[in-house]
Amino acid sequence: MTEPYPDGDDLTVAVSDDEVVVRATIDRPEERNALNESVIEGLSDVLAAANAGPARVVVIRGAGGTFCSGGDLESMASHVGGGPQAYREGFAGLADLMEQLIDTSALVVAAVEGYCLAGGMGLAAACDIIVASEDATFGTPEVDVGLFPAQALVPIVQTVHEKRALKLLFTGEQIDAETAHEIGFTSEVVPGREFESELDELVEELAASSPVMIEMGKRSFYAQRDMGFHEALSYMREIIALVAMSEDTEEGINAFLMNEQPDWKQRGQ
Repeated sequence: MTEPYPDGDDLTVAVSDDEVVVRATIDRPEERNALNESVIEGLSDVLAAANAGPARVVVIRGAGGTFCSGGDLESMASHVGGGPQAYREGFAGLADLMEQLIDTSALVVAAVEGYCLAGGMGLAAACDIIVASEDATFGTPEVDVGLFPAQALVPIVQTVHEKRALKLLFTGEQIDAETAHEIGFTSEVVPGREFESELDELVEELAASSPVMIEMGKRSFYAQRDMGFHEALSYMREIIALVAMSEDTEEGINAFLMNEQPDWKQRGQ
């Protein structure tokens, strides 16, 4: 293992024997898994370790049937009177974490049960895939305390149509999982009784893929998103050529022809 995975009072981490799947659980159920500095730093350390090792999938979820209720208001209150720089530094952690979610080489899955609110909704939106239980609730209620969900906005508007996003962001309305799926926020909504099995099945399917394909596919997806149509086609033509030349693609084709399971190399080998 290249870097150790953190494990503490506010974040529980489990790693599969082959280190391909990492499961990080925000463990603050009494505070509805609100994001404090410890949680944000812990998740950042998880992603750094996953990026440096063989991980292909990172799962983020919350303990006690709740994903995340957003930022910890008690922690935020400690910045009162500290001036603008104190606030800027206090909010920097979540912004850095959301960038890291996009940049990490592994696919990141948000496993959402219960409340997914405010910064928690931004956290989920910055993940690559969102699997939600049918009992999940989404929203950005920061407006109720006079705060605009500025950081959560960025990944949310990349996912949801801007007019629907504007209504969410300015009303603080809470929507159910079915509505979240209808507006394009979630990847999949499953019955609560099937949540664990459906999540495990998806993670197993993702983790079975080539690590080269995962890393280059993810990076190129986010890179082309901000390009024009012709620029994106040109860029992706180069990407598919590079992936096709990889040892993993050669292994995958040979395994297919031989009717065998491919033996992927780990990243860095």
